[in-house]
Amino acid sequence: MADHVELVLKQWHDQRPDLDVSPMGVIGRLARLHRLIDAELRRTFAAHELDRASFDVLATLRRSDPPHRLTPAELMRASMITSGAVTQRLDRLEARGLVTRTPSESDGRVVHVTLTEEGYALIERVLPDHVETEHRVLAALPEDRRAALAETLRDLLESLGDTADAL
Repeated sequence: MADHVELVLKQWHDQRPDLDVSPMGVIGRLARLHRLIDAELRRTFAAHELDRASFDVLATLRRSDPPHRLTPAELMRASMITSGAVTQRLDRLEARGLVTRTPSESDGRVVHVTLTEEGYALIERVLPDHVETEHRVLAALPEDRRAALAETLRDLLESLGDTADAL
């Protein structure tokens, strides 16, 4: 059985045999996987009245040490959302009572974002569903192939400068 990318590679080979289009095999599959996986994750988040960015903020706060509090800048560096989305996302989460923003006692220019009890309870409910969705999405791969894929993707990310030091 061939996937869609295999068809594209064959078409390019037929039309431009002079080009090595093999990178399309990786990049095309990553792009298609991203779209398919994102749709699965969006369904899981929507079941909890969240979107990806809101989940990411709540999860980032939850995985930080108690009292589960970070500055907006720390949130941006530790999460997968862009700086432009942080304020908007925090406004929405605060309006829902899931986070609070309070000025720092030591520096009035700094604001701390903290999970509320309701925010904590929500992320505790969502996280198992999220992890189950990820397990289901990866179910076709045995554990050894998952580990090899994770290592390969980590190597690629690091080669492109996406490292823990870059945070």
